[in-house]
Amino acid sequence: MKLRNIAIIAHVDHGKTTLVDRLLQQSGAFRENQRVAERVMDSNDLEKERGITILAKATSVDWRDVRVNIVDTPGHADFGGEVERILSMVDSAIVLVDAAEGPMPQTKFVVGKALKIGLKPIVCINKVDKPDARITEVVNEVFDLFAALDATDEQLDFPIIYGSAKQGWMADSPEGPQDQGMGPLLDLVLKHVHEPRIEEGSFRLLGTLLEANPYLGRIVTGRVFAGSVKPNQQVKVLDRKGNIVEQGRVSKILAFRGIERQPIEEAEAGDIVAIAGLSKFNVADTLCAMDVVEPLQAQPIDPPTLSMTFMVNDSPLAGTEGDKVTSRMIRARLFKEAEGNVALRVEDSPTGEAFIVSGRGELQLGILIETMRREGFELSISRPRVVFQKDENGETLEPIEEVVIDVDEEHSGVVVQKMAERKADMLEMRPSGGDRLRLVFHAPTRGLIGYQGELLTDTRGTAIMNRLFHEYAPYKGEIQGRRNGVLISNDSGEAVAYAMWKLEDRGPMMIEPGWKVYRGMIVGEHTRDNDLEINVLKGKQLTNIRTQSKDEAVRLTPPIRMTLEKALAYIEDDERVEVTPKSIRLRKTYLDPNDRKRAERSKEGAV
Repeated sequence: MKLRNIAIIAHVDHGKTTLVDRLLQQSGAFRENQRVAERVMDSNDLEKERGITILAKATSVDWRDVRVNIVDTPGHADFGGEVERILSMVDSAIVLVDAAEGPMPQTKFVVGKALKIGLKPIVCINKVDKPDARITEVVNEVFDLFAALDATDEQLDFPIIYGSAKQGWMADSPEGPQDQGMGPLLDLVLKHVHEPRIEEGSFRLLGTLLEANPYLGRIVTGRVFAGSVKPNQQVKVLDRKGNIVEQGRVSKILAFRGIERQPIEEAEAGDIVAIAGLSKFNVADTLCAMDVVEPLQAQPIDPPTLSMTFMVNDSPLAGTEGDKVTSRMIRARLFKEAEGNVALRVEDSPTGEAFIVSGRGELQLGILIETMRREGFELSISRPRVVFQKDENGETLEPIEEVVIDVDEEHSGVVVQKMAERKADMLEMRPSGGDRLRLVFHAPTRGLIGYQGELLTDTRGTAIMNRLFHEYAPYKGEIQGRRNGVLISNDSGEAVAYAMWKLEDRGPMMIEPGWKVYRGMIVGEHTRDNDLEINVLKGKQLTNIRTQSKDEAVRLTPPIRMTLEKALAYIEDDERVEVTPKSIRLRKTYLDPNDRKRAERSKEGAV
């Protein structure tokens, strides 16, 4: 059967996964009466909850006697490690762009990688039915983006198709016709995308996606570049340098057929398949016949920019809510994650009790922590730190990100001011339609930790921020951190409503009555810039006199709700987030106040 291999790349929330749903429906992958979940490719629980794609996945549709292999990729920069590798599997990409928002930083990031390796993209303008759609301007912006990314003349001559994935139609013009469904897009793929190029020689496959299966063990998805492979065939694995990692037999070959994976008897050059049976075969390795000596060239991966320290939970409440609490279990889980996720780096700390995990951003590390807590792990997490580098002259370099903020005009002043405080340089400010402005900055990653929540507060939830690693640049100096101190519990027990009510003038609380607290746990935010120890356990003094005012019900202000991302962004260097399957608590690193004073004195002495 003839083949075509394409990837769908776009910014987060521009409609990639919905588009794949419609293509599967159009090609008859589902029965008429089959019940199919919305965004069928987002199979992970966290993907369904957050509405974002975290893991890249492959599928295929049959159209006019041609099999089109489609790879759905993540749209968020934190998961860009997935996208960079995927581009080596495909021969073209559908660049999906929102008709109102236009090309965003993530689009730019992936399109740049795609153009560099010579892919000829198809541009698809999605959501043309939106009331604020500005189709002509968006097409021009896409062209300008391609030109800015040094596209060749051939790549600049890209075909354009318009439509609405949600309504299930695509056409050569924004007006329609709308009655042909997704057919015009599939026809364009067959016309514009060439058949997979097949290399000469024996069987070679480049590993691109990795997953663990309870029945088949390690499964690696990749594209067959040359030759063919059958189950039970003797093969070997080469790493990037050409060293033999292992030798073994292929136990199963799975091909993507709609949303199912079916075992097949032979995989031929050009196809994208999943292979099981090898225990050490990793991403970017080459699986090949026994006579091959040269590995396939793998795409380099951008370096991590942010790191956190994962420790055993040593609080007084440790082990009460989770069942995976030892450092051995945490270490095994983190190293298993790093095997499949090439954008993640895990190292043992010098003491051996903690693990330093480096990744692309807060969201990527937050998703890992959230996944682990759902599996029953208890962890203690440090504040996110930026990964610095040294240049040849010994100067410290820090990661700089390109930040694009879409905001209502009335809130633009406060955004510019806050970004300036975080050592950001403004590059441009231009209208983006509907009384909104698009602000573009280059800002140090350090300054952006925790800014998302503040931005939403400043702009009443109307601003949209997108960020992307730009380059390493010289250190920009100190950036002021959190301005408020915290309220710390001075004893262990259950919080009492009466005590919290009496302490309300000290600052907003982060706990509710009846919650378990311990000495050294952060229970609220102080109104001033210093930390304050308080007693939230003190009950009401009971007397034998009853009056109406004495028995009045205590009315408390609702507490600050701490989500995982918010907590990680909130803490300072001397604080930690305690994560368990049921709770997220904030605490001081040293629970005893005397230990805290000693640590403070030694820090001042070091300075």
